Amino acid sequence: MNERRGRLTVYLGAAPGVGKTYAMLGEARRRIDRGTDVVVGVVETHGRQFTSEQLEGLEVVPRREVAYRGTTFTEMDTEAIVARHPAVVLVDELAHTNVPGSRHEKRAADVEELRAAGIDVITTVNIQHLESLNDEVERITGVKQRETVPDEVVRAADQIQLVDMAPDALRRRMAHGNIYKPEHIDASLTSYFRVGNLTALRELALLWLADRVDDQLDDYRRAHRIQETWPAKERIVVAVTGGPESETLLRRGARLAQRAAGAELLAVHVLASDGLASPDERRVDQAQKLVAALGGTFHTVTGEDVSEAVVDFARGVNATMMIVGVSRHGRLRRLFMGTTGDQIASLAGAIDVHLVTHDQATGRLLSRPALSPLSRRRQLVGWVLAFVLPFALGGLLHAFEDTDTLSLASLALLASSVFVALIGGLFPALTAAVVGFLTLNYWFTQPYSSFRIGEPRILLVLVVYVAVAAAVASLVDRASRRATEAVTARTEATTIAGLARSVLTGQDTADAIVERVRETFGQEAVSLLTRSAAGWEVTAASGEHCASHPDEGDTRVRVDDDHVLALCGAPLRATDQRVLDAFALQTSLVLEYRRLRERELHAATLEKADATSTALLRAVSHDLRTPLAVMRTAVDGLLVDGVSADDRAELVRTVDASADQLERLIDDLLDLSRLQTGLIRPHLAPRSLDEVLPLAVAGHDRDRVVLDVPESTPFVLTDPGLLGRVVANLVDNAVKHSRGVPVRVLAHALPDTVDVIVVDQGPGVPEVQRERMFEPFQRLGDTTTGGLGLGLAVARGITEALGGTISAEDTPGGGLTMVLSLPRAAEAVEA
Repeated sequence: MNERRGRLTVYLGAAPGVGKTYAMLGEARRRIDRGTDVVVGVVETHGRQFTSEQLEGLEVVPRREVAYRGTTFTEMDTEAIVARHPAVVLVDELAHTNVPGSRHEKRAADVEELRAAGIDVITTVNIQHLESLNDEVERITGVKQRETVPDEVVRAADQIQLVDMAPDALRRRMAHGNIYKPEHIDASLTSYFRVGNLTALRELALLWLADRVDDQLDDYRRAHRIQETWPAKERIVVAVTGGPESETLLRRGARLAQRAAGAELLAVHVLASDGLASPDERRVDQAQKLVAALGGTFHTVTGEDVSEAVVDFARGVNATMMIVGVSRHGRLRRLFMGTTGDQIASLAGAIDVHLVTHDQATGRLLSRPALSPLSRRRQLVGWVLAFVLPFALGGLLHAFEDTDTLSLASLALLASSVFVALIGGLFPALTAAVVGFLTLNYWFTQPYSSFRIGEPRILLVLVVYVAVAAAVASLVDRASRRATEAVTARTEATTIAGLARSVLTGQDTADAIVERVRETFGQEAVSLLTRSAAGWEVTAASGEHCASHPDEGDTRVRVDDDHVLALCGAPLRATDQRVLDAFALQTSLVLEYRRLRERELHAATLEKADATSTALLRAVSHDLRTPLAVMRTAVDGLLVDGVSADDRAELVRTVDASADQLERLIDDLLDLSRLQTGLIRPHLAPRSLDEVLPLAVAGHDRDRVVLDVPESTPFVLTDPGLLGRVVANLVDNAVKHSRGVPVRVLAHALPDTVDVIVVDQGPGVPEVQRERMFEPFQRLGDTTTGGLGLGLAVARGITEALGGTISAEDTPGGGLTMVLSLPRAAEAVEA
């Protein structure tokens, strides 16, 4: 086997008639001059003189003829080319669709087979035939291309050569008759080959090829470990913080990208690897949606340093520009710690950095994360302790007049600040530190009982105390905040994990979801509303006084365009919104699962109906035509003059037997149709099997069928006519396969049912096929004529309509036993 894979060279045409086939043939001649073995697999000249002249003298592999709908077509003979095994083969029109009946559906698959055989392929394709550009080309030219090729096929080529021509030059070629026949020139020049259309197609080709070249450049930079930015294409990276200024930055980046043709917009959001950062997830989600709407891509990276992570990402994507928002921090922090924008600018190197101002850059209030996550009650207790606890501890320690308690008081008041931080948060703790400072100064430093400071070292001690107290309180508050966030995150993760598990297992229903939403968020009522032509309808609800319209709910969340979750109860916190969004997503998945299940059931019904129709047509074409053909032959024999009386009688018997056979087949088909449509409605009444079974086997000789029904057999609740049909069907089937051994029909009484048992000594049916033999049109290898394979299917359907069951078992010693179980009639009726 040839392990070498053939190379693929594509001549990409910006428009029809630019000369890609001519260029391909020119390349073939150059390779032949260098001694390369080149053959022509398929080339379409379209009657063009110069292309035909280029083809002269080249070895052409004869095409293969394919017959389709009474017409003979020719296609490339892939097998002959593989057998010839040249070094290079020319294959024109890569997007061509082969005639049905060919080796492959698309010519691109033929090319893949040739390359797999180790043959280099040179092919051609126009830009309008690329799958990703099909809609754009239709909007530009008004012509939808029916033949397309996936972009991946062309992108995977080892070499792509663009064949281009100025629109005016191409129109001149058209006017001179070098592309189309004279009768088509005027129409083409005024429609497809307008200057605007050709210019747009040319731009599409150049941009598409630029993307391909850009991919090659990225591969080259990765292979050679080049970290520096090569500004071959405008790429704008926007640093998204998750703050309210993110939308402003993204829109500014989109405007800059629109000014440069082919520019890309990329948004990057950095997650701190220590997990301490807590961005606003809702704003990040909104930014992600905005990026998609602006035609960009959103990326999330992890890094210890935000500035380094943003610059590393920009270098990795070969960006030419980064957009960063002006810092929202105060002047003091910017003075001592700098800003992210400054750090990015210092690390950017050759990448341009644009600092964009925004409304949140100046005079901002405390952000949401800076506010205390504690309850108002705990904050109130913390504020009370901030004033009372330091003063109380100071008074208690001041009572020890015979000892120097400054160090002890400092430690005690520092501990009080930590305690207040645990109870009330940061700001009460800072207040406690200030009150402790005043307490130390008043009672424990000279001069005592005065706020004056007698020695500089005492001032230093007090300042250090306040600084340590503030730092410790800040750390304790942050730890408490992170612990609260961790508990919340764990709760959310547990809830979302449960949602994901229920979705994967397919256990949830709409009613279960609304009940879980009500329990999770402590709501009074939750309803799932569905939009209809008449308004909003309640699909599922939990609780009392559910909302019947989205406006009636205290909280609303969109599931999709036609479904809304409406919650009635206490307003939700902002942190609960993410979990509620997860419930909405799960609801959409459940609804989609229900739609898919309904479609699956509908498809299964259609498939079953299609299989029944196919089998019915097959039966009509064979089994029903057989008795008709016999009857027709017999009637023709009766019409012949000179037929003897004995022959005439035999022909009449043949017609009669065939008519009976045809009548039985039609009865089976009608019974099956009635069963499938539910038209069979039995009239149930207590009946004795002594009345039904003898009539059911009356058509068989006693030496073929043995009937054994005890006189003590209880009555059964049945329809005698339908029961007779079932038993007669089972007996006929048993006699057909009993190999001459008598078939026994028995009756056996059970506490709730009476079993009618039909026993034969035939070949039997394997256990794995016993259920299948009750399906319509199943004959299980029976090659005899005169049946459609409907008997057992009709028998089971009628039995179920009678309230009974039918099953198959092995006959001891060989054969098949059919057990028909029927419900017993009431004892009073039997008596």
